Amino acid sequence: MARRSVLFSPGDQPELLRKAPKSGADVVVFDLEDAVAPTAKAEAREAVSDVLGTIDPDCEVCVRVNAGEVAEDDVAALAAGTPRLDSVMLPKTASAEDVETLAAGLGDHGLDAPVLALIESARGVQNADEVADAPATDALLFGAEDLAADLGATRTDEGTEVLYARERVVLAASAAGVDAIDTLWTDFEDTDGLRADTDRGIEMGYDGKMAIHPGQVGVINDAFTPSDDRIDWAEKVLAAREEAEDAGRGVFAVEGEMIDAPLIAQAERIVERAEAAGKR
Repeated sequence: MARRSVLFSPGDQPELLRKAPKSGADVVVFDLEDAVAPTAKAEAREAVSDVLGTIDPDCEVCVRVNAGEVAEDDVAALAAGTPRLDSVMLPKTASAEDVETLAAGLGDHGLDAPVLALIESARGVQNADEVADAPATDALLFGAEDLAADLGATRTDEGTEVLYARERVVLAASAAGVDAIDTLWTDFEDTDGLRADTDRGIEMGYDGKMAIHPGQVGVINDAFTPSDDRIDWAEKVLAAREEAEDAGRGVFAVEGEMIDAPLIAQAERIVERAEAAGKR
């Protein structure tokens, strides 16, 4: 399942909830947390539950619940209907216990959905390994804006103030074998900045990126979709690997380039991304 683009939609706006799955995003997140005012939580729960019971899109459907005890009310509202629910996002995840508590609450209400754990605090970054290793965790997501607020850091376009944490989250996700989803680019009109920041995340090893506007989805999907030239190179590498293995060779050449284990792993990743994007 591809998670190149993860698009948020405010839970108290039913018309936007219904439009979000048509955006082309791999994952749509119906947001009950930051996008909803405290006084509108009950209204948002009702709207999200209603929409979940009437849609069946091709993309992954996720709901971001609130952190802490309020999550219980969110889960109860979701379980009251017949939701199309593929995953649940947990904000402000600080420990594996947070994930386990949410997973237990889902189970108590008869809901079986993996948890996408959003790391957006200093404590969460410190505990990223244990969060990623929690049985219910299916992805780690890096939230730079909340983290910067937690640290008292000043956000910059270059992101040096959160660079360690950004790398730490993708490292923990990779070690646990779960998806790593990169932070938002908040200026949704700045497509050049979005593309550059998405490319930085790809270079770090991220599998996808969060989006706050449908207009960001195409840029993100395109960045995470390998070009035809890269796919062609990867397929040649994997074909040559089979021939080399049959001949008992560990190192071989493709178009004048010596290929070893790290480049084979890179080729495999390119093919996986091409398949996830429907290009192979």
